[in-house]
Amino acid sequence: MLKGKISPSMMCADFLELKQCIRDLETAGVEYLHFDIMDGVFVPNLMLCNEIMKQIRAVTDIPFDVHFMITQPEYKTGWFDLRPGDIGCVHYEATPHVQRALQAVKATGATAAVALNPATPISALDWLVDDVGMVLLMTVNPGYAGQKLIPQTLKKISDTRAYLDARRRQDMILEVDGNVSFDNARLMRAAGADLFVAGTSSIFTKGMTVADAAAKLREAIK
Repeated sequence: MLKGKISPSMMCADFLELKQCIRDLETAGVEYLHFDIMDGVFVPNLMLCNEIMKQIRAVTDIPFDVHFMITQPEYKTGWFDLRPGDIGCVHYEATPHVQRALQAVKATGATAAVALNPATPISALDWLVDDVGMVLLMTVNPGYAGQKLIPQTLKKISDTRAYLDARRRQDMILEVDGNVSFDNARLMRAAGADLFVAGTSSIFTKGMTVADAAAKLREAIK
């Protein structure tokens, strides 16, 4: 199992105090910043744009973990300043040309990744596993923060880890996104997850500092 890492969901950050929030995340030593790119078509919400990402890029060296919840990502990933060290993740369900979208991400030097919705079978990876460096499993239906965990996704995490290990892809990052609370993160880690998208139920918990929340999440995924 790879070391557990944290990718705070920037859609859950306080945008009135964004620069200080980023400084707090740097101090906490988070490994990535997670950006949810939503188009109101693939998911019923609009969230985060390339201009916001450019402004954040100018004030931090933390790599970006960019989650494209958009239709036809193969034509749109170029709008975003992906760089080596970043992750660019496209949804299996968002395009019939998944490899084309993954190639567009790879052309930037970023790690190409594929995301699966909760009801999408693991077998969707059969013809993709050699094209990606990370798999993201949605543990809620994408589009909104603050949703409850879909219970059967815990088994999907363990089944996906076994699927990857059977194909000698122990090096494959397995990311989870959706209700990554302190308690759920512990269960997700035990099931085989490596990278945790942390939002309102953990690192941005009301009443906790980012430092305290990050330390508590680290304890859950160690």
